Amino acid sequence: GSYKTTTDQGTTIAVNITPHLETKTLTIDFTGTSGQTKDNFNAPAPVTRAAVLYVIRTLVKGNIPMNAGCLRPINLIIPENSLLAPTYPAAVVAGNVETSQVVTNCLYGAFGCLGLAQGTMNNLTFGDKTYQYYETLCSGAPAGPGFDGCPAVHTHMTNSRLTDPEILETRYPVILKEFRINKDSGGKGKWKAGDGISRTITFKMPMALSLLTGYRNQAIPGVKGGDPGQKGQNILTTKNRKKMVLKPCCTQKVNKGDSITIITPTGGGYGKKT
Repeated sequence: GSYKTTTDQGTTIAVNITPHLETKTLTIDFTGTSGQTKDNFNAPAPVTRAAVLYVIRTLVKGNIPMNAGCLRPINLIIPENSLLAPTYPAAVVAGNVETSQVVTNCLYGAFGCLGLAQGTMNNLTFGDKTYQYYETLCSGAPAGPGFDGCPAVHTHMTNSRLTDPEILETRYPVILKEFRINKDSGGKGKWKAGDGISRTITFKMPMALSLLTGYRNQAIPGVKGGDPGQKGQNILTTKNRKKMVLKPCCTQKVNKGDSITIITPTGGGYGKKT
């Protein structure tokens, strides 16, 4: 199968997958992917190799040992000087946390066996000279043939846990005002993608806030006739209740009483709804 997807920054990731039954090998070719960019969303080739290994291991029946031999039957082609194999001095900080998610979606899209996930880790950091905090935020799991996606779980490359609210509020000068599931936000289809979340944090003192997020400018498409998911959104609410939509990637000074709300994007549906 083949698949081509567009990142929230406007670049393209393309893949063509060809099985060779005689040799029991697989060619995974990312030719057609955009060239390396001036922003920091370039992903070193090992990031793509890791995404390929992850996807293959989820699809193969049986327990495959986690070692370099896993990739021996796979002929992996990644174009040089591309978004997925940049050369110095390309910036790569977002490649592991953001572009890897898009690569994973692209691979599942080519296999056609699973809907697409949110395509971002929704990276949120805040701090000052005393405090530093970093979290990634969940959305819903993808839908697939015969099942709906689970709401509000970390998936794929962001398979991690959030800090417990009590620990967050004890160790940092913030209040977790809201953390809820956005009901009916997952992409529709014969099988529905999992619902995303809304999370609001209020600051008890001035801080520097940074966001590294995706799919705020476009929605995640459905697979096999499914509807797109919902776009994400980052909203800053000042203590005077003035609301401001922040860019997907930005650094923002926040004051005491300000709140940041992260609405995570959702994956697309799987299959045409009848």
